[in-house]
Amino acid sequence: MNPFSSLLSLLLATSVSLLAAESRDLILVAGQSNAVGYDAYPETLLEDPTDKQVMFWWRVGDPPPDEHDSTSSRKWSTLQIQPRGNPISKTAPPEDVPAEGLGRQYGNFKNAGGGFGPEMGLARELQRQQPKALAVVKVAFSGTGLSKDWNANDPGAGGACYRALVTEAKAAIAAAAEAGVTLHPRALVWVQGESDSNAKDAPKYQQALSEMLGALRREIGAPELRCLVGVNVHFGNDKNPYVAEVIAAQKAHAANDKFCAYVDTDGAETLLPSQTHFTGKGTLEVGNRFAKALLKAEAP
Repeated sequence: MNPFSSLLSLLLATSVSLLAAESRDLILVAGQSNAVGYDAYPETLLEDPTDKQVMFWWRVGDPPPDEHDSTSSRKWSTLQIQPRGNPISKTAPPEDVPAEGLGRQYGNFKNAGGGFGPEMGLARELQRQQPKALAVVKVAFSGTGLSKDWNANDPGAGGACYRALVTEAKAAIAAAAEAGVTLHPRALVWVQGESDSNAKDAPKYQQALSEMLGALRREIGAPELRCLVGVNVHFGNDKNPYVAEVIAAQKAHAANDKFCAYVDTDGAETLLPSQTHFTGKGTLEVGNRFAKALLKAEAP
């Protein structure tokens, strides 16, 4: 092969390599059952072709994080309904119960066909308003609280869900890099607070939230990661006085963190009679609101 042909081949190979390189915004979705989408049933979700354009990695379930979670098997896929996984039933026979007991097992998703969380409405609205390449990592566990599950300062059980979020996020970023995709952490969607709506945890919520978000930004190397926070404002069927305290804590943190915003979920459809969870329609609406809040926060 003459020198000119060799140079041409090298240039062509370099061009192909550059074309193959890809960059995407990364959005993390985390929290408790309304981040999981516990009562968001698959049949309520209409198909959307833009879902196939969004990279998706997930791990959802019950606390503590374990082999019974519903996961993407540490692989990237595209945005989709997540299967129920293999949760332990509260009525499981003794031989199926681990030595440490059932823990707090809720079933990952209530519907046998699985479910979806706010990531669906979020990604779809972002794609509609701002068609940029997206990747979503979702790590959420039902019935979990900031102090007892997402505590970044607790190396034991109290920080198990937080560590799962960091571990999955880092693994997802590394796997994408191996495939030639560079992920840029853009935002965290935090749908949580119901389990902290009690006399013991509500007064500590603002500090706990601040510490968790600060630790997450440091651990994934994203000091300007935008954090969008919200909670089911009707949790407790409008009879739990501590929900208002958690809402106030989320707003107070947002007021002191220039990269954080509170997202109001009032009006998003909840499942009667308890209003503990959003319905499929409500879950899509919540995701839609988080997307709009993100775009508003990023606007000049």
